[in-house]
Amino acid sequence: MAAGAADAVDAWLLLLARLAALGPLVLLGMLVFVLAIAGAARAGDCGGADLMERWQATAPDRIAAIKAEAARVPNSHGTFWKITRDGAAPSYLLGTMHVSDPRVLAMPKGAAEAFQQAKTVVVESDEIADDRKAAVALMARPELTMLDDGKTINDYLMPQDQARLRDGLAARGLSLDLVSRMRPWMLASFVALPPCELQRKAAGEAFLDKQLADRALAEGKALKGLETLAEQVEAMNSLPVAFHLKALLETLAMGDKAQDVLRTTTDLYLSGAIGMILPMMEAAGADAGQADDKGASADFEKRIILDRNQVMATRAAPMLADGGVFMAVGALHLPGEGGVIALLRQKGFEITPVE
Repeated sequence: MAAGAADAVDAWLLLLARLAALGPLVLLGMLVFVLAIAGAARAGDCGGADLMERWQATAPDRIAAIKAEAARVPNSHGTFWKITRDGAAPSYLLGTMHVSDPRVLAMPKGAAEAFQQAKTVVVESDEIADDRKAAVALMARPELTMLDDGKTINDYLMPQDQARLRDGLAARGLSLDLVSRMRPWMLASFVALPPCELQRKAAGEAFLDKQLADRALAEGKALKGLETLAEQVEAMNSLPVAFHLKALLETLAMGDKAQDVLRTTTDLYLSGAIGMILPMMEAAGADAGQADDKGASADFEKRIILDRNQVMATRAAPMLADGGVFMAVGALHLPGEGGVIALLRQKGFEITPVE
């Protein structure tokens, strides 16, 4: 396979991981705003097949390799963790998926009780509590989300790709004419998630992080954010436009296979096996005969995951000092030597999984 195609496959896999388990939260707010203008079709079943179940029957060696890779990553199992230090009241850390799947919204055992007892709720960005206001604020900085010099996405696409993009957006209740000036990473994000997920959001079914933020305010808890939405967008824009354009084209080419990957990601998340998510996505690309580009993976991981982990841990530490905090961030920010759990331990916190 040519290097450009490999880059595109890797871009698509990373983008889907980012959407499902990491964010960016700003995109989800923008989705609600855009879909409200466009009008969306009725939500349906997300569907998709569990790739791990399929491979267990057809490629057990692949399952073993995925498990072995995850086992080498610290803190790779578990989405709900207890945080303690110096006799302060305990705090809790929940790794989330930024989706509205009812199974995800139910949260792990004990999380609802921990949230109820918390005095402060910390999320990636507290601006998600008012997604329309946040979207309007970002529109006031069009350079963050819109193409420059009056260009549209059609200026970058061949006619056949324009038609595929138009059809893909229409299936999700969006008009290409409405969003044609948006940057490629935003358009790729729109078509990476299945129609049912976008339609649930358009119907007002909030994703988990937003539900937690809304409940915190409704119950009189302090709500704090670790990043601004503008910072999240700037992180996405720091990657080359070519990377995002390839992600868009590959997402269109994957078609319904994206639903299989999202279904499998969700099932792994619900089982607590967050360390298997990225290896599973790499295996899904290989299963389709597509190569992985390690350079693109490393760039994405550094800017979108590792660099932001440092920011999150640094800003979270003083918020956690007095205890009584319920903190929720994307699940893929948790594992690894550069993950939020390891970084908070370096700052003197004791963090243990809640069984």
